[in-house]
Amino acid sequence: MKFHPLLSIVLLSIALGISGCSPQDSTKTAAASKREVSLPTIAAQAKGFSAGALMSSNTVYVFFDTQCSHCGHLWQASEPLQRKVKFVWIPIGMINASSKAQGAALLTAASPAALMTEHETSLLAGQGGIAASSSVNPEIEQSIKNNTQLFNSFGADAVPFIVAKNMKSGQTVSQAGAMTTVALAEFLGVDAP
Repeated sequence: MKFHPLLSIVLLSIALGISGCSPQDSTKTAAASKREVSLPTIAAQAKGFSAGALMSSNTVYVFFDTQCSHCGHLWQASEPLQRKVKFVWIPIGMINASSKAQGAALLTAASPAALMTEHETSLLAGQGGIAASSSVNPEIEQSIKNNTQLFNSFGADAVPFIVAKNMKSGQTVSQAGAMTTVALAEFLGVDAP
């Protein structure tokens, strides 16, 4: 059976769109009172690092776990859009102990975007990502815990978790899972490269 090339892209986008990492411990409970996803709340409470068009009026927030391969795919898909949009990558600790240490390394790096590219390349090659000290500054560790609590308060249960304002509709949009560059551009309301 032969598929039309556009249909193949759509099917791949759908498959990647629902792809995300969730906790290995299936006993995770949802937040008692789910908080509305809010861009001002994320801007005020989350600690992340910026990549892309730093002067852009459109900021896209991405909650991610350094051990999530879907997050790595989203990082790669976002790279062509970084000329148009400012991304703030917010590390959380959800998958394993390496999540916190690698997240801390990214938050304290002199060039976090370059280190993130190195990390995601290693992770997607099956090499586990960057080496990071298990000794984490208590202040940075608390920031990652706070990021994780904020993520959980939205009722989110899989990463990457993207929150942004769609530039065409003006609406706040959120979604869990990786996307292709084209799907991400559409989700954000920007022209695909």
